[in-house]
Amino acid sequence: MDPIFIILIGIAVVLFCIIVLKLHAVISLLLAGLITGLITSPELIYNFAIHQGLAESQAQSMSNQLIGKRLALAFGNTTGKIGILIAMASIIGACLMRSGGAERIIRSLLKLFGEKNASLAFLTGSFTLAIPVFFDTVFYLMVPLIKSISVRNPKKFSLYIMAVAGAAVMAHSLVPPTPGPLFVAEEMGIDLGVMILAGLVIGSITVACGYLYALWASPRWDLPMRDTPDISVEELKEFSEKKIEELPGLGFSVLPILLPLSLITGNTFLNMVIDKGNASILEDKLLTVFSVLGDANIALAISAVIGIILLWTRLKNVKKLQKFISEALMSGGMIILITASGGAFGQMLQQTGIGIRVEQIALNYQMAILPLAFLVTAVVRTAQGSATVAMITSIGVMSGLSSNGLAFHPVYLAMVIGCGSKVFAWMNDSGFWIVTKMCGMEEKETIRYFSYLETVMAFTGLIAVMILSRIFPFV
Repeated sequence: MDPIFIILIGIAVVLFCIIVLKLHAVISLLLAGLITGLITSPELIYNFAIHQGLAESQAQSMSNQLIGKRLALAFGNTTGKIGILIAMASIIGACLMRSGGAERIIRSLLKLFGEKNASLAFLTGSFTLAIPVFFDTVFYLMVPLIKSISVRNPKKFSLYIMAVAGAAVMAHSLVPPTPGPLFVAEEMGIDLGVMILAGLVIGSITVACGYLYALWASPRWDLPMRDTPDISVEELKEFSEKKIEELPGLGFSVLPILLPLSLITGNTFLNMVIDKGNASILEDKLLTVFSVLGDANIALAISAVIGIILLWTRLKNVKKLQKFISEALMSGGMIILITASGGAFGQMLQQTGIGIRVEQIALNYQMAILPLAFLVTAVVRTAQGSATVAMITSIGVMSGLSSNGLAFHPVYLAMVIGCGSKVFAWMNDSGFWIVTKMCGMEEKETIRYFSYLETVMAFTGLIAVMILSRIFPFV
C-alpha cells in the first residue's frame, strides 16, 4: 500500500477516535499507531530503515519485528527523550506556583516592563532562550509565569501562550545550535555564523508577524483559564493578592528557572567554541563538567531540588509538601503518557516511508526551488509530526535538486526548510500535546492558538526568504 494512503488512514483513525468517539487521547493515539503499523508492509519498513542508514541486517530485523514491539519501542523512544524533562518540569512549576515564587517573578517583570509590555517581554525572552535550549524546556519553565500573570488579566492568557510558544518554536527551527538548523547548515556547507545571522533575521520577521496574529486571535476566541491538577485558578488568585513581604525573595524564586537555562546554554556554547582536539586542561575540565551538568535531564533535576527547597522554606509542612509534589508528578505523568503516545504514532507514520515517497514525488515535478523545499518539508512535518525529521528529509531531497548551483546563497534554502518544518502542528506532534495539557487546553483550542500560529509564521518566512533572496542574493 502506498505510504500516502497509510498516512491518511492513520490521520482518519486518530481524528475519528478523538472527535467522534470522544476517546482519551492516549487510547486514540496508540490505536491509530497500532492500525498504521499493522497496515505498513515489511518492505516499506525495510526501505525506511535502509534510508535511515541502518545496516542491511538491522533493517531486516526491524522489518520482521512484531507490531507490538515496534509500537512499544517507539513509545519508549519518545518517553526517553521527554519523560524526565516533563516530570522535573512539573515539579519545578508546582514549586514555583505553590511557594509564590512565580508570583514574585511576575511582580518584578511588571515593575520592569509594565503590564502592557508583558507579552513582548515573553516574546523576546522565549526567542532568545530557545536558541540554545530546546522548545520543550523553555515552554515548561515559562508556563508557571504565564499562569501567574494571566490571573490578573485572564483575557490575555492566550496571548501570553502564543507569545511564548510562537517565539520558541521559530528559534528552534531557524537558529543553530538546535539540531535541525545545525544539521541543515552542516549538510549544505553553510558557515555557522551566516546561518545564525540569517536565522535571527528571518526569525525576527516571522515572530513579529506571529505576534500580530496573536494580537488578532487572542480577543477573537475566548480561552478560559482552567484548573490543572497541579494548582487551581483560585489558588493562583490567592497568591496574586498577597503582600510582597509574604512572597519569597526574587533571587531564590528565579533560580529554578535561570540555573538550568544557564547550564544548558553553557554546555551548548562551550562545545561550539572549544576545539576538543586542542583543548587545554582547564577547557577540558570545563567541557566535562558542563557535559554532565548541562544535560537537560540533569539540569532540570537540579532545578527541581532547588524548587522543592524553595517550597519547603514557605510551607515547613512535610505532609503538604508531599501532597503538592505528588499532584505535580501525577499531572506530569499524564502529560508524559499523552506526549509519548503522540510520539509513538508519529514514529509509526515515519516507518511507512513517507519521507522516501515525498522525495520521489518532488523529483518528478519541476518547481521553483524555494517553494518546493518549503512544500516538501511541510508535507513531511504534517504527515509524521517531527520538525527535525522533516528538515532532514527535505535537505536530502533538495541537495540532489540543487547540485547544479543556486542563483542565491544556500542559506536562503536552509531558511525555507526551517520555516516549512513549522507548518500546522497537530496530534502526531509531541509539542502539540505539551502545549495542550500544560495549559489546560482542549485540542481545538490548541489548533487555534498554536497550530494556526505556526502556519502563519511558516508562510511569512517563505515569503520573506523569497523576497530577500531576490533583492540580496549574495552570490
